Amino acid sequence: MDKNHSNLINRHNMVGGQAVIEGVMMKKGDRVALAVRKEDGSVETKTSEFKSPRKKLRILNKPIIRGIVAFFESLALSFRTLSQSTEMLDLEEDKKKTDKKKGSFSTFLIMTISVILGLLLAVLLFTVVPMYVTDFLVNTIKLDPNARGHFIIIALCEGVIKIAIFIAYLLAVSLMKDIRRTFEYHGAEHKAIACFESGHELTVANARKCTRFHPRCGTSFLFVMLILSILASAFIPLEAGLGRTVVKLLLLPIIMGIGYEYIMYAGKNENTITRILSAPGLWMQRITTREPSDDQLQVAICAIKTAVPELYPRFDTSDCTISLEKNRDHIGNVGKKIMREKPIYQVPKTKLDLYFKSAECNEVKVPAETSSGKTVTFSVKKYR
Repeated sequence: MDKNHSNLINRHNMVGGQAVIEGVMMKKGDRVALAVRKEDGSVETKTSEFKSPRKKLRILNKPIIRGIVAFFESLALSFRTLSQSTEMLDLEEDKKKTDKKKGSFSTFLIMTISVILGLLLAVLLFTVVPMYVTDFLVNTIKLDPNARGHFIIIALCEGVIKIAIFIAYLLAVSLMKDIRRTFEYHGAEHKAIACFESGHELTVANARKCTRFHPRCGTSFLFVMLILSILASAFIPLEAGLGRTVVKLLLLPIIMGIGYEYIMYAGKNENTITRILSAPGLWMQRITTREPSDDQLQVAICAIKTAVPELYPRFDTSDCTISLEKNRDHIGNVGKKIMREKPIYQVPKTKLDLYFKSAECNEVKVPAETSSGKTVTFSVKKYR
């Protein structure tokens, strides 16, 4: 363990992370560290800076406002990190530099369009669809929105539909192999952070014992936003339509800000109330996180040690290289024929070692003369 590692400090909220394609990103302050497992089994790390505008303008660091700014910051950082991880993977080794530049621009364009479409899809799925489905059910059952108690029932019904869509969406994407593998890296990220925050030595064995559920996870944040939007809907005295949709969209930034404040508070304070309120979000993490393998935990640990070099000055990624066979599930190795590892045997030191049975030895016939002068043949194992 490094010398500075033994100095126990308050590590809660010091490091935040994100799972990327075949890797993990960790952020401490302005320092962003990205660790990616290459298809040859090695781990490549990259550091960069991401300065928040909240440090320049004090008004942006006020409660509620900082949550809105942090949300868009996380979107921008996620976008940049995913783009960098794709470039670091470099799945086509024979590409020229010019091709890489073109590929980077096309990747940037595709990811920009994906983010925009993703936001539009989120608004459609979690705002428009639940509202109109609820309106259809209200007209079918013939509930009066203006009646006492009916409006709250309608709001709760709309909230249940939102949560059902959210869970169904997570379950659907988790069936995709690439997404499921990213969820494993998500679990590795949480375990590594939990190990780091506990003050234990940051090793695969220690991280394996830690939980993969974290109260500051983005999944918990989204679920908190859903709950807050349900409560806010109960106070919007408008029927389903354009007006109600506009009011809900205008309330989204405030909901983001409140949700951020709660997530940050829950990350620093663990008590009965925060445990109860955080439980639904932690349940959702059973879908968005999976138990990682040891090599995936290695990548998450590499990301943390790169993000906090003052605690791990002697860290070297060369110790984290794995064989091709262990890395056969890598996105760059899927579909490739990878020979299984052959067992390695030591060179025999004595004659008795020649009789050691091994699949990697050839059986040969060796003539030998006995004390009586007779010649006999022995079957022995000859090392290649």
